[in-house]
Amino acid sequence: MNSEPLLRIRNLKTWFPVKKGVFARTVGYVRAVDDVSLDIYDGETLGVVGESGCGKSTLARTILRLEKPRAGSILMNGEDVLTMKGAQLKAFRRSTQVVFQNPHASLNPRHTVLELVTEAMLAYGLTTREQRQTDAAKLLDDVGMSPDVLNRYPHEFSGGQRQRISIARALSLSPKLLICDEAVSALDLSVRAQVLNLLEELRVRHNLSYLFITHDIAVVEHISDRIAVMYLGKIVETGATAVVLNSPAHPYTRLLMRAVPRIGTPLPEDDAPPVEVSQTKELIGCPFAPRCPLADDYCRLNTPPLEALESPAHLCACFKASY
Repeated sequence: MNSEPLLRIRNLKTWFPVKKGVFARTVGYVRAVDDVSLDIYDGETLGVVGESGCGKSTLARTILRLEKPRAGSILMNGEDVLTMKGAQLKAFRRSTQVVFQNPHASLNPRHTVLELVTEAMLAYGLTTREQRQTDAAKLLDDVGMSPDVLNRYPHEFSGGQRQRISIARALSLSPKLLICDEAVSALDLSVRAQVLNLLEELRVRHNLSYLFITHDIAVVEHISDRIAVMYLGKIVETGATAVVLNSPAHPYTRLLMRAVPRIGTPLPEDDAPPVEVSQTKELIGCPFAPRCPLADDYCRLNTPPLEALESPAHLCACFKASY
């Protein structure tokens, strides 16, 4: 692993205004991403895990410049992504691709597989109309599909096959960073395992880096080198996968681990308010305090910093962190 990260995010904030009244005045903000700092290195997989509504997908969309941040910086190979224009921005978008959650919606139903996986290559001048069939066949072979399907349409495939086509399309521009936004959550368990294994093989074969977003901590355990746990727009714990899962320090991380279904174990009770409702209010103190069994008045009035525990690579934002 190189000492300098491929992608460096510092103090990133993406807030959405809440408007009310006849004049649509701004009365508050949804703090979808709130002061997030992360690094992703060459060839590694960083898993971002948290329940629905915590800001994971907004983080991905902000990195891709599909959302405009309120504050913070995003550096790709040391270059400021947020100020890129023209050819520089086009090069960044080639180097950073995404696989979305729902392959039923992310693939144009009017396009054949050939068109889907080579459209971007034509736009970037990486293939020609004469060469595109050969290049598309290589991409399909890379994801374990036969080139015989090039003239078929998305509706003719299963969910797992559609996701393989989506991965082939993402690989068509030879990216350095692949953002997987809940890329396996819509798949059956057996197919999910196959796609996860495929992604791991492709990471090694093409020296890819992954930002892998999921609500399922069992999935990040399978594929990630490091984990960042996200709650209400903030990173509350991060570190090497084995360290975080074997010695979870934050109460929320432990809650996520308890939520993984196991035979004979009832799901934990949690009467917390919906995440979306809480996010619209200005938070005072620890964001997890309303749900935390360890919280006291100090936790409710003060925001814990994300700081190192016993290992400098294991960070946690909790006054009562245990490990």
